[in-house]
Amino acid sequence: VQLQASGGGLVQAGGSLRLSCAASGRTFSSYGIGWFRQAPGKEREFVAAISWSSNTYYTDSVKGRFTISGDNAKNTVYLQMNSLKPEDTAIYYCAGRRLGATNHQGEYAYWGQGTLVTVSS
Repeated sequence: VQLQASGGGLVQAGGSLRLSCAASGRTFSSYGIGWFRQAPGKEREFVAAISWSSNTYYTDSVKGRFTISGDNAKNTVYLQMNSLKPEDTAIYYCAGRRLGATNHQGEYAYWGQGTLVTVSS
């Protein structure tokens, strides 16, 4: 499975962005997809994930602001990010693994190249 993340950019605080994670090489209807982010000088951290059965998981800091969803017909997972804050600034990566989703990045076998999100104050 090859994953490609896109949709990053520069946005003002309070604004919105939608990230996309497009999969190719194999249908990912049986895969879990996670979003992770790495801010400058910090370790990569879990943001959100969706399982093949559409169960969703979020880190506390984005609950109520971010929504993860999937479109199996397009082999794409989206991360809708609303009410963005400067602390959301990071490179966002999508990752895939067979079957269920998890917040443990070490359990993901496939990674996209990352897309930069910059939130200005």
